[in-house]
Amino acid sequence: MLSINGNQSGSMDKLTTPLAAVIILLLVSIGFGFWAYAGRQNYKNNTNQKILVAVSAAQKQQKTTDDNNYTVAETKPYLTYNGSSEYGSLVVEYPKTWSAYVVTASADNQSSTPINGYFEPGIIPDVQNSANVFALRIQVISQTYDQIVNNFSSQVKSQLVTVIPYAFPKVPSDVGVRVDGEIEQQIQGSMVIVPIRNTTLEIWTESAGFESDFNNIILPNVSFSP
Repeated sequence: MLSINGNQSGSMDKLTTPLAAVIILLLVSIGFGFWAYAGRQNYKNNTNQKILVAVSAAQKQQKTTDDNNYTVAETKPYLTYNGSSEYGSLVVEYPKTWSAYVVTASADNQSSTPINGYFEPGIIPDVQNSANVFALRIQVISQTYDQIVNNFSSQVKSQLVTVIPYAFPKVPSDVGVRVDGEIEQQIQGSMVIVPIRNTTLEIWTESAGFESDFNNIILPNVSFSP
């Protein structure tokens, strides 16, 4: 009896050992599976969170850039008139609170005034009314430079105007003249006359109230292709 029980006990031990090992391996596998799944979920959640943070940061950066660009555009004090290349690519900067009305003749139009511009704060008044004066006028005229300058000879003799040599700071190679005083009958102002190719540029203010703008804003920012 003892011999039989001993054999049975040994057989049970032999069976129990592999089964226990299988159970342990199964438990380890299950535990590893849970660990791997939890790690994967954690990585996924962290990755999604990082993506959201990155997207949010990029959106904030873009908004900051857009806001800065808008601020720069809004605070820029000047607007720009860009003339046709056929007449020297004239560029004139003027305060953004001003309005502009510029008539430009086509290339095949034999106008004596290819460019005729009026600039004034707010609304442009009637340009056909000779009684109206403007903060700024520009004209490109088909007459020669000498002809236009000679038109002021009588005012010079009468000491109604003074005439001195002048060149725009951005185009120092083209020297013309500056006329101050009664530039037109009963109109006190300042005018610069400069040759542009086979035409002549006149740019002037018809009001002493805009003399500072003319000297400090307009003239330093005029340019053209000689």
